[in-house]
Amino acid sequence: MLDFPPLADSSPTLDEARTLLERVWGHADFRGLQASVIEEVLAGRDVLAVLPTGGGKSVCYQVPAILREGVGLVVSPLIALMTDQVEALKQQGVAAARLDSGLTMDERSAVWRAARSGELDLLYVSPEGLASGSMLERLAELPISLIAIDEAHCVSQWGHDFRPDYRTLGRLAEIFPRVPRIAVTATADARTRDDILASLKLGEARVFVDSFARPNLQLTAERKVNGSRARTDARVVELVRERRGRSGVVYCGSRDGCERVADAL
Repeated sequence: MLDFPPLADSSPTLDEARTLLERVWGHADFRGLQASVIEEVLAGRDVLAVLPTGGGKSVCYQVPAILREGVGLVVSPLIALMTDQVEALKQQGVAAARLDSGLTMDERSAVWRAARSGELDLLYVSPEGLASGSMLERLAELPISLIAIDEAHCVSQWGHDFRPDYRTLGRLAEIFPRVPRIAVTATADARTRDDILASLKLGEARVFVDSFARPNLQLTAERKVNGSRARTDARVVELVRERRGRSGVVYCGSRDGCERVADAL
């Protein structure tokens, strides 16, 4: 774990959070709504934070997890996402680990030993893993500093990436009644936010919604002219040529379409 000065009996302060931010991430101060979200979690209160992509959602639970006593439990839907975050944290000197199907039994045992001995700041798990009663029983024996539910739109039946096992995460409120929970996402309209709050039993949570304005981005569309695939591919090539030297993404509806357009390009 990070060698950070011991805290007083009171909750960690925002000044301590800023000191940690600069020490670990190299940033002098928080941006956007990060400070307000972190202050709520440090005080032990529940939060729903809807922040745009690139808005630093992970810092909103990583900083409090390090400062609060115990291990921060992070529920994440993708193994690749968990792996990336854990490896990045390790490189920054943060004691982080993950429990997923990609680990061997020996590796899983080592993670549990580290968690029990208080050596971890953050522990990443999947919603499917939490569906296992045995994992919850073992987690209930640990001092949990907070519970973060990443990509929280997956909780909602109205979300664009609905995951059934996310719907069961509301029981964490009963299993860990005194542990603050933070749900974060970049995708949640008002209806989805209401569904997230109800499903996760975050009725008292403060909701933060940042601006999604992107003045540096613009979106245009044009109707496809009826014709052959060759004509459509030629139009794609024309659009790419107009943007020579710039990066971009071409989406296709099928693998065959991708291969055909790639050949044309």
